[in-house]
Formats: sequence, C-alpha cells, structure tokens
Amino acid sequence: MSDSARDFVRTLGGLKTGDLGSLREHAGCRLDESVDGFDLFAGLWWPLRERNKAAPRREVAWLVAKLYGYRPMAQAEGKTLGRQLGAIAAPDVAQGEKLRKRFDGLLIQPLDQIEPALQWALGEVQRYGHGVDWVKLIDDLSIWERQSVRARWAQEFLGITEQHKEGERHVD
Repeated sequence: MSDSARDFVRTLGGLKTGDLGSLREHAGCRLDESVDGFDLFAGLWWPLRERNKAAPRREVAWLVAKLYGYRPMAQAEGKTLGRQLGAIAAPDVAQGEKLRKRFDGLLIQPLDQIEPALQWALGEVQRYGHGVDWVKLIDDLSIWERQSVRARWAQEFLGITEQHKEGERHVD
C-alpha cells in the first residue's frame, strides 16, 4: 500500500491554505457529517482510488487528511510517531513519564476514537521541530487492529530496535 499512501501524502502536501483550514474545521467529524468535508475529501481520494484500487481505506484517508490539515508537516521518511515521541521523552524523566502515559493511552484507542490522541502526538512532534512519516502512519492505521502494530509503536517509543532484539536472543 505504501505507493498509494505516498501518492495520497503528495496530494495532501499540495493543498492550499484554504483547503487545509477546511480540513482543520472538520476535526472530529465523520466523513458523512458535512457536504463540504465530503466534497473536499472526494476530490483528494477518488482520483487516487480510480488509479489504484490499493488506495488507503476511506476512513484512514479521511483521518489522515484531517490530521494533516491540523499539523501540515512534510513527509519525513522513517520518522514514525513512536520514534519521535520517544526521542522527545528520553532527555527529561518527568516530561518523559507524562509523554509515556499519554502515548500508552494512544495505543489503546480504537481507530474510530484515535483522532484526538493523534492530534496531541503530532502537536508534540511539531512543537519539537521533528517531522513525521505520513506514509508509514497511513500504512499503520490501515492495520491498526493488529496488536503487532501497536507493539512496534511501543518498541519504537522505547528505542528498541531489531538489533536490540537480535542481541538479546544471542545473550546466554
């Protein structure tokens, strides 16, 4: 799915200020709550869907479009939310504990209720001047129901990499 997610992120990156403002106004709204929101989204998503049937699911694309409108940061390959929040939390123990608790709360949210937690996470990332990997976010939210996705986010937050896990397996 990453190619279609990448195309969708490029489309979001080309939005004008007015369209971003409209997406921000629709924060917390379902796609069917507003004709204006639906029309804006249809203009973003349907052309992609026509070209590629593997386009992100509608609910995920709508969520990410609203999040992008809220915090329009450039695509930053490999800069996942878990990794970015973990980097923010690491230097300050007290701040890190607050971030960890909020991040734990994010990880338990179902997809249809996760928007406020993701707004918070993106706000923290933007406040510290970090970017975000929107493509990976779309891919992860597309399979958010899988426990393995949430476990990987937690590992990224904690700074546990594949190398760490491999090293632990070889220790006697």
